[in-house]
Parts: sequence; C-alpha cells; structure tokens
Amino acid sequence: MATDAVVHLIDDDEWVRQAVAFMLTTSGFAVRVYESATAFLNALPSVQPGCIVTDVRMPGMDGLELQRELKTRGVGLPVIVITGHADVSLAVEAMKSGAVDFIEKPFNDETLLAAIRVAVERHSSDARRSGEVAAIKAKLDSLSPREREVLDGLIAGLPNKTIAYDLNISARTVEVHRANLMSRMAANSLADLVRMVFVARSIAE
Repeated sequence: MATDAVVHLIDDDEWVRQAVAFMLTTSGFAVRVYESATAFLNALPSVQPGCIVTDVRMPGMDGLELQRELKTRGVGLPVIVITGHADVSLAVEAMKSGAVDFIEKPFNDETLLAAIRVAVERHSSDARRSGEVAAIKAKLDSLSPREREVLDGLIAGLPNKTIAYDLNISARTVEVHRANLMSRMAANSLADLVRMVFVARSIAE
C-alpha cells in the first residue's frame, strides 16, 4: 500500500524500533522512529501527516502522558497504542482518551498494518473534511448581513415572498440577494447550498 502518510514510531526498545520500521517500510509506508515521547515532541515542528504508533510503557513520559500532551497542543494525528498483556487496562484508558486502536504484544504484522491503514485513512478523511469546512466558512464570512438573512430564510425552507415579507424588502430584492449568495458560495443548486451550510454547522456544534 503506497501512501504519502508517515508512521511515527515511538518505542524505547531499539530492536522493536528497527524490526517494526523495517516491516512498515517494506509494506510501503514512510517511517520515522523516536526513542522516546520527548524525542517525538521535540520533532513536532517538522512532523509530517500520518499517524503515531507508540508503546504504552516507556521511561520518562509514557504513552498516555504523550496522548494528553498532544491533545493539549492540538495535535490531531491518530494514535495507535502498543501494549503488553499486563497493560490492557492502560490501553483501554488510552482508547478513552482518543487512541484509534490498541494492539497487544506479541502481534502479527498484518494486525498492525490494518490498524495503521484505518488510522491513516481516518486522518486523511478528517483533513479533507476540515479543508472543506474551512472553505465553506470562508465563503459564509464573505456574505453581507442581508445575504445572511436571506440565506437563513432559504435554509428554513421559506419561499422568496415570505423571506421578502419577513425582511420588509421586495421579492425581486430577495431574488437578487439569493443569486449573489449562490454565486459567492459557489453553489450549483439550493440543495448544494443547504448541504454546505449544514456541513459547516455540524462541525461547529
């Protein structure tokens, strides 16, 4: 599976880092390895999109503390936790904190690869959706106050005449504002316009 995503592998065990990195590389993933959570955090300014695979128990900052720190910093990379049998309760806590999966040692290659594929695709989908929402919000912000009022009426399913009555303007003026806001929003139809507004509102909520 060829992908531009980078797997950020964090483990204090050098043998594990080398073995897992080799397996991921031969499976088509770009990999960066870190010997500790602190090393990864220090590299954050240059970290590429992808996902994080981290051990739970590590000297210094452990996997759970890393998750909390990433959340504090607003880093949205999906996290996969690798855990020993005795650490399953910690892994469950990691899942509650937002990890996308946890994998118990010893694990086979395909188990980890499948988890990474899911994490990378989820992150890619989230990034695309975030980009779409940002573009929609920018278009909404470009509307005039009157265009926003007309838009609210359209979203409520009101006909032009009712919107005109409510806003104390002519139906012709509503048509002009409607045409303008459709153009500003780059909407192909009223249904397309409604979809965009609801996408933006669903993220805001």
